[in-house]
Amino acid sequence: MAVDWLEPVTLEGIHVRLEPLDPDAHAAPMFAHFEPRVTEFLARGGRQVETVADLHEHLSELNALPHRRNWAVRMLAGDHVAGRVSFADMKASDLWVEIGTMLMPAFWGGPANPESKLLLMTRAFEVLGVNRVQFKVDARNARSQGAMEKLGAVREGVLRQYQVRPDGYVRDSVMYSVLKSEWPAVKVRLQMRVQSLAH
Repeated sequence: MAVDWLEPVTLEGIHVRLEPLDPDAHAAPMFAHFEPRVTEFLARGGRQVETVADLHEHLSELNALPHRRNWAVRMLAGDHVAGRVSFADMKASDLWVEIGTMLMPAFWGGPANPESKLLLMTRAFEVLGVNRVQFKVDARNARSQGAMEKLGAVREGVLRQYQVRPDGYVRDSVMYSVLKSEWPAVKVRLQMRVQSLAH
C-alpha cells in the first residue's frame, strides 16, 4: 500500500514533537519567540511580520502551497513552539523531498534543529523511501551553511538568481543534499548530537 506523502502525521522524539502546522493553534505561541532576523534569509520570508496576525497569514500561505507538508516544532520541555519545519517540496515520481526550516533564535544551537532534521529525514528515507533529501540555503546565510556541513550534507553548488523573495531581493541559493547511501552515517551523527543534548 502506497504511503501518502502529504499525510499530516505527528512525529515525536526525545526533545521535540512535530505537529501538523495549524496557524490557529501555533501562530501565537510561535510569535512569542519571534525575532525579525528569523525571516531574513527565507525564500518566502521577505515580508513584514510584526504581529501574530502577520505570522498567522504567513503560515496559512505556506499550508496552501502544493507539494508541501508543514509541521510546528513543539519543545517537550516547557511546551514552547520553537518554529516550523517542512517538506518544502516533494516529488514522489523522482523520489526526493526538500526540507525547509524556520526556528526562532531562542532555540538555535539546541536540540530543536538536529532532532527535527532526524525525524523528517527518518520519515523521508525510511517511510517514504526517497533516494534524496535536499536543502536550499540563501548564499548569504553562513550560519545555515555551517549547520548543513555539520549535518553531513553535501554541498552541490549555487543556483544563481534562483528565487525572487517577496521583498524583491533575487536570492542565490546553495544546494545541499543527502543521498540514501549516505543516510546511515548522517543518521548516526544526528542521533549522537541529539543524545548529547539530552543531558
